[in-house]
Amino acid sequence: MKSSFLDNLISKLDNLDAGNMQAFVHKLLKQKGFLEVIFDAIMEGIVVIDRGLKIVYYNKSAGLILGIPEEDGRDLKISTFLRGIDWTRILQQDEEEWYRISRQEIEIFYPAKRIVNFYVVPHNDEDKLATIILSDITEKRKREVENFESEKIQLMSTFAAGVAHEIGNPLNSLNIHLQLLERIFKDKMDDEAKEILGVARSEVKRLDLIITQFLSAIRPTKPNMEPVDLQEIVNYTLDFMHIELAEHNVKIEKRFEEIVPLVLGDENQLKQAFFNIIKNAMQAMSTGGGITIECYVNEEKEILSLAMSDTGSGISAEDITKVFDPYFTKKNKGTGLGLMIVERIIREHGAELLVESDPGKGTKFIINFPLRIRKTRLLESQR
Repeated sequence: MKSSFLDNLISKLDNLDAGNMQAFVHKLLKQKGFLEVIFDAIMEGIVVIDRGLKIVYYNKSAGLILGIPEEDGRDLKISTFLRGIDWTRILQQDEEEWYRISRQEIEIFYPAKRIVNFYVVPHNDEDKLATIILSDITEKRKREVENFESEKIQLMSTFAAGVAHEIGNPLNSLNIHLQLLERIFKDKMDDEAKEILGVARSEVKRLDLIITQFLSAIRPTKPNMEPVDLQEIVNYTLDFMHIELAEHNVKIEKRFEEIVPLVLGDENQLKQAFFNIIKNAMQAMSTGGGITIECYVNEEKEILSLAMSDTGSGISAEDITKVFDPYFTKKNKGTGLGLMIVERIIREHGAELLVESDPGKGTKFIINFPLRIRKTRLLESQR
């Protein structure tokens, strides 16, 4: 195609006078501009490189995906922007290697974190160039993960119906009969019998909690978003847990700004999330300790942050990436569902959940709520 184009061009040049030459060149420039408009309009990135990896041409999408400077991107090397590729091996190959179409999928972090699929298409032997075609598949991968999670939840939901029926009903019956036993033999039991009965009721209660959390995790409900006061929800949760916190010798310190703006949220779901975080913190401090709860506004990022930190055992670097996975727990009697529920609730609220930990010193959970509710300032009317 290239040879026929050049032959046609040369044959025309021989027959053109000076006046027609200018018009012909102008036409070529218009065609070139037309092609550039097309290349800049497509979503895929296109980069042409030579055998020295020097960028000869790139379109607008390639510049955005790789962060290539608009003005002086040409003459830079593609290895500056696409790292982790064995370009040395490619360069060491003979001419035929350039005819091998290579396809790879890599993760890049500049100018933004993206997953990019790219492949190299070599040109002919004469120009010794190759075209790299880039596709940003970040959203596609995200949807695949979301679909996988959705399928996983649907599968768990089907299983949950059987669990609720097969275990829930006998468990309720067992709890009722243990209460009857305690009532009938209350005055006839010695300390050992009371202790045995107490252990039995405690284990039934624990099994009931496991089922409740399991059903809550796999049958999530959309939050009923209304203006809520996070300070009030935190105070309610602490009042609800105050006996348990006192028994575990856990002291609470609150640091709230004088004025805490409202956020959109579901009060009941946030109570559940805060309860699980505080419960986890309490259980991480076997001999007692402290929980600090802070609430502060970041005006620049337009977020309201709620941080809950403890002085417990902390989480190892290996485990910190797994804390929101279902059934992951280091506790002897843990269900591994509490933090999964927390993560789901916070995500459904459009908020961000972060975790920081220093093994042996403690863990901090930070929830960043978007400040969607703002006071409206009325402008004075012009008279």
